[in-house]
Amino acid sequence: MADFERGVKASVAVAAVYLIISAILSAIYHNLLSIPYFIYAAGLHPFSLTALTDPSFVIFSLILPYLVRGIVFGAVFAALYNFLPSTTSVKKGVVLSSFLWILGVAGLIYETPGWPTDGFQTSVVAGVTVSLSSVGLALAGIISALVFGALTGFLWDRFRGKKLAEARKGSPVLLVSFILGETIWVVMAVMFLLGVVIGGAPAVNPDMWWSDILATSVVFLGLPGWVLALVAWRKTKRGESGFKWGVAGGVIMALTGVMLLPGALAIIGGVFSGRKPATEPSTVAIGQ
Repeated sequence: MADFERGVKASVAVAAVYLIISAILSAIYHNLLSIPYFIYAAGLHPFSLTALTDPSFVIFSLILPYLVRGIVFGAVFAALYNFLPSTTSVKKGVVLSSFLWILGVAGLIYETPGWPTDGFQTSVVAGVTVSLSSVGLALAGIISALVFGALTGFLWDRFRGKKLAEARKGSPVLLVSFILGETIWVVMAVMFLLGVVIGGAPAVNPDMWWSDILATSVVFLGLPGWVLALVAWRKTKRGESGFKWGVAGGVIMALTGVMLLPGALAIIGGVFSGRKPATEPSTVAIGQ
């Protein structure tokens, strides 16, 4: 199994560092410089220091977003740790943040038909900020993502790990995929239902037609996607392979674009779940 507590602790600590850096850069930005896009592209949130007197801003605009980023990245890092290439935790963190950045770029392009003529685009994928606009902004996002992953890997080594029972490979990945997929679907479904109750049948906005279609697809395709990921995870818990269920659920979630990350995780978990855990005797051993 994955050491989720260790991963989350390491990543949340990194997110706290980012929050502190945001405060420092915000003080510089609001008094001396005018570089808001670069701050956003680097995954930092510029704000006026006087805003710190507003409890709702501190909780919902600062602490909660950074906390969520840390939890998600840490959980994904712990789930994929044994599958990431390299022998050091720092390099594994860099590999993961690079993978998530590339995944985020693919998702942004898929969700933004007008790009690159649509201007500055930014999104957060599992704690990693992805930006598309100019070389400078993209570079700021890449550097920020790599630093986030490297620091998480560095702190991973500093925290003591737990002794965990061996499980079928892919099980932790499928678990994270199911949780992320379910969370995204619940949020989108609630927004969809509120739109129906408040405004009647939802209409497609001509200026956001593709985004509306993707959001609607999450409501109708997301459900079977994360349910299949759940079935795959439950199979791995029983020592069975969740390959077919995980891949099928992953493909369905990935088609929505919005659920690209849980979809990719479901596919990865499904593929690895087809392999036997190390504790299972091999056919050669049985023959002997």
